[in-house]
Amino acid sequence: MSGSFLTETEEQSALRAAVAALGRRHGRGYDRETLWREAGKLGYLGVNLPEEYGGGGGGITELSLVLEELGAAGCPLLLMVVSPAICGTVIARFGTEEQKRRWLPGLSDGSLAMAFGITEPDAGSNSHRLTTTARRDGGDWVLNGRKVFVSGVDLADATLIVGRTEDARSGRLKPCLFIVPRDAPGFHRTPIDMELHAVEKQFELVIDDVRLPADALVGDEDAGLLQLFAGLNPERVMTAAFALGMGRYALDRAVEYAKTRQVWKEPIGAHQAIAHPLAQAHIELELAALMMRKAAHLYDAGDDTGAGESANMAKYAAAEACVRAVDQAVHTLGGNGLTREYGLASLVTAARVARIAPVSREMILNYVSHQSLGLPKSY
Repeated sequence: MSGSFLTETEEQSALRAAVAALGRRHGRGYDRETLWREAGKLGYLGVNLPEEYGGGGGGITELSLVLEELGAAGCPLLLMVVSPAICGTVIARFGTEEQKRRWLPGLSDGSLAMAFGITEPDAGSNSHRLTTTARRDGGDWVLNGRKVFVSGVDLADATLIVGRTEDARSGRLKPCLFIVPRDAPGFHRTPIDMELHAVEKQFELVIDDVRLPADALVGDEDAGLLQLFAGLNPERVMTAAFALGMGRYALDRAVEYAKTRQVWKEPIGAHQAIAHPLAQAHIELELAALMMRKAAHLYDAGDDTGAGESANMAKYAAAEACVRAVDQAVHTLGGNGLTREYGLASLVTAARVARIAPVSREMILNYVSHQSLGLPKSY
């Protein structure tokens, strides 16, 4: 494997600087719709999508860079994890020519957005236990089921739903992906009341005899898990970017405060009890960033298997680093860390999202113990 992920190209460094400048202009009090529209107009939202469909022709490396820098400026766009990274990637890799022309230009410039529905109340993200089913009815598909914790359905023009079809030969159910328009009859959404105060809301979906045309199916009906995981690896890389950006934002606020806050002779940052934990947080964020770049590099190079291991590790490392950075930042500010003025208290809840979603750290440890270490499964 090439070591090129260790250093950025000139184009990537220029992209990082430009996105950072955009993020600074919007800051922590950003308006999601305005930032989304501007980022799309500048080509940042679709930087990973094919040029022939309006994208930037880059990869998940560039897209994760965009999300990280927006997060570091305090204005992450969570829907980037879903719309261009998961849905855009799946359609670009497996969609029909008509699906690509219909969706990719809009996903690239931000004029269209797509949500992603996989998690179910009784199955979590276990694709082998999903109960949302799709059956053929003449030339149509009919979907039934439920989904939970689906981000930004109200902001999306459609949702990419993971359902299961029955294999006519074996009778087994296998995962397939369907594009469901927001206003499809029988497609109902209900907001989930979350303690997490995020711009993008979470929804429960009820899919009640939703009738879709044949071309709503993305990719090959027989591809199964291959197509699903082609979208989940970018999701993990982007979740790492989301966590890294948040951790960097919190750490920057704490460092700035520690340099200027003075209660005795020297600023509090001169004391090792303050300085060392912040230095440790910085080191952990940098290590996680390195694994994220490795995962993105492998994915962009077409190594889905290698990317799977690295993407899971990157997501785990970034989430842990983010939680510790946010916790230390709040602690550095003391009481001020819990005030609305400094904007850190809300990150305490938000930081835990990266530990939980899109897959828990325990499931990642399962993956590494089974896939990387060859240990036996307990389930």
